[in-house]
Amino acid sequence: MDSQKKYPKTFSFEFFPPKTAEGAEKLRNVRDELGKLNPKYFSVTFGAGGSTQQGTYETVTEIQQAGYEAAPHLSCIGSTRERVSEILQSYLNEGISHIVALRGDMPSGMGEAGEFRYANELVEFIREQTGDQFFIEVAAYPEFHPQAMSAEVDLQNFARKVKAGANSALTQYFYNPDAYFRFVDDCEKLGIDIPIIPGIMPITNYKSLARFSEMCGAEIPRWIRKRLESYGDDIESLRDFGMDVTVDMCQKLLDAGTPGLHFYTMNQTGPTMTVWKRLGL
Repeated sequence: MDSQKKYPKTFSFEFFPPKTAEGAEKLRNVRDELGKLNPKYFSVTFGAGGSTQQGTYETVTEIQQAGYEAAPHLSCIGSTRERVSEILQSYLNEGISHIVALRGDMPSGMGEAGEFRYANELVEFIREQTGDQFFIEVAAYPEFHPQAMSAEVDLQNFARKVKAGANSALTQYFYNPDAYFRFVDDCEKLGIDIPIIPGIMPITNYKSLARFSEMCGAEIPRWIRKRLESYGDDIESLRDFGMDVTVDMCQKLLDAGTPGLHFYTMNQTGPTMTVWKRLGL
């Protein structure tokens, strides 16, 4: 963990592009509320197969125009070199110079990945096209990518993204800080020397969290899962416990010298704000 302690702490918040006018209005309010916490940036996710590519573009340009730093997700899936080149140029024209470069999830029924198969190829292409004009974030998986053949292969894949030109990494969310600490130590042994910022998903709804975690390979430790299950329909107790777990973990991470936190907000203000206040940030 030692290499992580030298980086300044950065805090950031992630949104997904709203699908309706009401959703867009709500997100503006959430953005401005969370904006009072002075995050380094707001990132905006990217739909599978480019389904919300336009939504991502509109959301990030609006965030940027409102005076915040915006970081759009850019995915390999379904992308061509020509299209990515156009997107990068349009972002630079809008004053956006921060990108989260991902492989992305293949939507069901889609046979072709596009011209980029892996995130390292996308990172390499961004560097070839634009030099150092973008600050590039990539994804990291402390509990390993669900499709990785082995832990070793996954670490090598991460190393390739860093070598291709990534500046920093955001992790998949997790609830086991030791998985993160071990992952960072393994990266240090490989000579990987970029900030690896933990992704934080506050626990507010057990069923949707369990479903989502199953898909993305995030482990909910048994003791947490059993407690969450025991609350049944008692949403208030579930959220209180979920908040305790989230805050305790964040505190442990910050005390150990992590270079910040990246919050998956689900376009809500409340959970992130509560964690923030309880951490005294």
